[in-house]
Amino acid sequence: MHRLGFEVWPLSTVELSNHPGHASCHGGPRDPAKVADIIAGIAALGVLHRCRALLGGYLGPAAMGPVVLDALDRVRAANPAALYACDPVLGDDDTGLYVAPEVAAFIRDRLVPRADIVTPNHFELEFLAGRRCTGLAEVLDAIAVLRAMGPGLVVGTTLAVDDAADTVTTLAVDGAGAWRVTTPLVDTAVHGTGDTLAALFLGHRLRGAGVGAALAGAVSGLYAVLETTRDLARDELALIAAQDALIAPPHLFTAERLG
Repeated sequence: MHRLGFEVWPLSTVELSNHPGHASCHGGPRDPAKVADIIAGIAALGVLHRCRALLGGYLGPAAMGPVVLDALDRVRAANPAALYACDPVLGDDDTGLYVAPEVAAFIRDRLVPRADIVTPNHFELEFLAGRRCTGLAEVLDAIAVLRAMGPGLVVGTTLAVDDAADTVTTLAVDGAGAWRVTTPLVDTAVHGTGDTLAALFLGHRLRGAGVGAALAGAVSGLYAVLETTRDLARDELALIAAQDALIAPPHLFTAERLG
């Protein structure tokens, strides 16, 4: 989002040496009370009316949930038009749920209903919608269930909608329709792709792009990062090396309107 031209006020829910997907990881969650105090300090500066969106990702401890809701209430009191984009970091198909059950329940029951945009992966979509989905029709049905919970726009990532093992499908669905972007699978095992896509999609929306164009821009930017990461043989996303491609991707994928 910085590279897309936005001033970002980052607040970490955890402080870690590296992504916990690695074999070892040091550090831990931040004290929710201290995070809340920082939010109160920002609010005291009288600047929240300038905040156009709140993007939430990994929650950390369950006690961080009310802190997120407090931040959202403060932001929307200052700017009712501000968006809340919730990246519901819960788990993945190969790991299952990797947050505590009470964290997963808080995200499903308290955060998702307040969100304008939700960006689940396939596993998270199934968990939040409470149903399995193995094809495009079932995925769209699950997204409809999720939208009925509150969020007007759902972006589903790494979705299993066909039998092609060498492609990746991303969908964006709102009240006006559904859009799909399909890309080749980039052979690299890194973490953080969902976080990156959520940030890029929100950034493109804030820049005024329609849903389909925002989806295409976000997916194209992420694809460029993954290609650079693979070519450099990195084990973390090569965001700095690929920073120019975030705003001018060399491969521009188009969004297909469904229905």
